[in-house]
Amino acid sequence: MYVIALIQARMGSSRLPCKMMLSLHGLPVIDWVVKRCAQARLVDRLMVAVPDTPLDDVLHRHLQKQNVDVFRGPENDVLKRFVMAANEVAGRRRNVCVLRVCADNPLIWGPELDRLIDCFARLPGREKAYAYNHVPLNNLYPDGLGAEIVSLELLRLLDRKAEHPWQREHCLSYILDNPGEFGITTFDPEDPRLRRPDIKLDLDTPEDFRKLSLLPIYPEISPLDLIALFPPTP
Repeated sequence: MYVIALIQARMGSSRLPCKMMLSLHGLPVIDWVVKRCAQARLVDRLMVAVPDTPLDDVLHRHLQKQNVDVFRGPENDVLKRFVMAANEVAGRRRNVCVLRVCADNPLIWGPELDRLIDCFARLPGREKAYAYNHVPLNNLYPDGLGAEIVSLELLRLLDRKAEHPWQREHCLSYILDNPGEFGITTFDPEDPRLRRPDIKLDLDTPEDFRKLSLLPIYPEISPLDLIALFPPTP
């Protein structure tokens, strides 16, 4: 199985504009995401998929300077951007899967991506399978440690079937809108200490940025050290 990790990133967020280049403890947010994803052992190719807009030129240039693979495509049709990027990488390879990483998750963790990939690799009927551990929906994960994964075959199918603008922008939402058509899988963190669905680690708003900026975090921080910064809920 050949694993392509695609990081979805852009500068044009309405709630927190230009957040990919905001300095989080001295490092741009996008660098946190790339560095922490790069710790995944089971990823064969890591690429950032960014819009082809003038606003995103600065993000593209920064990633190129960091020697990070970049693909540029439609801003709002994220599904099309992902299919185009995955097709470019996959070439004639077979048994390809696509790991969708949201760049709103600066504290994503490579070993948790490996757990997701391993889970997906063991599923029957992977051509119609979807697995995730990025949000606490039917699992006990904190919000922001993991990702989503599908086969390239399924990603291409979604590109043909998804018509609503919401499903084009949120590129795997067609699956959740039509759960009867797919095999949906998730799981809990292996370490019970990470079972904290009450914790939100993603970066969507100025308040999220303020909270993360005030925490004593660093790019190599482990999930256990990170979770220890949050007192247990009563």
